[in-house]
Amino acid sequence: MNHLKQIAAKLPEYGIDAMLLSSAPGEFYGVGFHGEGYVVVTAGECRYFTDSRYIEAAEKTVTGAAITMTDRNRSYPTLLQQAIDDLGIRKLGFEDRYMTVAQYNYLNNALQVELVPAQGLVNGLRAAKDQEELDAMVKAQRIAERAFDEILKFIKPGVTEKEIAAKLEYDMLRFGAQKMSFDPIVVSGPNGSLPHGVPGDKKVESGEFITMDFGCIYGGYCSDMTRTVALGEPTEEMKKVYNVVLQAQLAGLAASKAGVTGKSIDAAARKVIEDAGYGEYFGHGYGHSVGIEIHESPNANMRDETLMPVGAAVSAEPGIYLPGRFGVRIEDVAVMTEDGCIDITKAPKELIVL
Repeated sequence: MNHLKQIAAKLPEYGIDAMLLSSAPGEFYGVGFHGEGYVVVTAGECRYFTDSRYIEAAEKTVTGAAITMTDRNRSYPTLLQQAIDDLGIRKLGFEDRYMTVAQYNYLNNALQVELVPAQGLVNGLRAAKDQEELDAMVKAQRIAERAFDEILKFIKPGVTEKEIAAKLEYDMLRFGAQKMSFDPIVVSGPNGSLPHGVPGDKKVESGEFITMDFGCIYGGYCSDMTRTVALGEPTEEMKKVYNVVLQAQLAGLAASKAGVTGKSIDAAARKVIEDAGYGEYFGHGYGHSVGIEIHESPNANMRDETLMPVGAAVSAEPGIYLPGRFGVRIEDVAVMTEDGCIDITKAPKELIVL
């Protein structure tokens, strides 16, 4: 999988002769390879430079770009300048979201070329997933869902949050994940009011909610899901809050489609929670795009007015968090279409009581 042709086609729009990919996500998006190096993309030719640690794997994986290895006599700046001279590059776009000031200064001093910030070129392309990307994301989601099925059999009073998190990771790996999308969040009872709480030694108890936020990477692409389950019979208030969150998510999904803003999707879900009297307990955004990275753009929050493109894969994760008592979050990932969205998450959302 690579996206070199798509990147090359966008160069005139940004007034640049070539695009330099130097970040891990950018490199993977460009040439479909996780290593370390630089990708130079022009309309006529692409070059990929890496070192001895990755050259053998790169030669087996990378297509569509000439591959060159650095050595003592050919540093990255030397190879980049050679490409600049050979390909007649005067304006070279770079990933300003990822490049540090030190990296920029290093390249700006070493290269005879104008460096032009062009993060929008790559971000715009990455926002709209193609079918190959979506296939990988669906596979990652199915792996996570298998792990969820297993964890439901594992949870019982006395098991710790850490043990639940470890079991989720183990099962996702044994079911085919490359690695985790992020460190799993597992919080129970009063810890559930911490949206990004860290699993601890607390033992889960009957009568509590347990919120699990987790995902894995397959084929370089992330999955992301959250489920809140009850251990033992929940109270009427717990059931009410759970239902409000579920209805909020369904309202957000109903408002989701290409051509609308993330702000409007967030508003549809947020209104349900506010109307139920819990508005102050929903502090984060409704969702974020998912792909090579677990957090991409555009976002579905109170501020983002970017129009959703066809193929955007956006999390749907409203929540209510009552400090010191409990919390509820339900998260799916939905792919934007012209007429609506496709929810690629198949795990049940109705309240599960263990």
